[in-house]
Amino acid sequence: MIYIADSAVFIMGKDIDPSTLVTVSSVAGELRSHEASMRFELALEGGARVEAVDPVLRQQVVCAAGSTKDSEELSSTDIDVLAKALEYGESAVLLTDDYAVQNTASVLGIRFLPVVQKKIKDVLVWEKECFGCRRRFPSGDVCPVCGSELRKKRKRKI
Repeated sequence: MIYIADSAVFIMGKDIDPSTLVTVSSVAGELRSHEASMRFELALEGGARVEAVDPVLRQQVVCAAGSTKDSEELSSTDIDVLAKALEYGESAVLLTDDYAVQNTASVLGIRFLPVVQKKIKDVLVWEKECFGCRRRFPSGDVCPVCGSELRKKRKRKI
């Protein structure tokens, strides 16, 4: 089994055989603490691999995230990790605590496991709701009707 490692694996110190880990280069940039950076370096010494991301698969992830409206929550690193998991398909499990990543992974058919958080129960689609007039919109930050703030709201479960 191959495990695709999100930054949470190194931040939280998930105990896993490093020779089974694959990640992307941008994960290193998300490791702020000395301990997380050290765990990353030790994993590399133990056989973990850092691999490039296929731009075609990256675009597939962006499209899937757009369909659920998770695209506003996903970082570039999140998209890269999802694309890498998509590349490995059935032979890989994505390790992540990020709920937007888990939601998008579900839509893409990627298997995932949380690192320390609970796993999501349902795939959700999001939309924006106006704080003032309560109208709903597919995207944006300001209501085009009344000018109030738009807030993320669960639209439905898939």
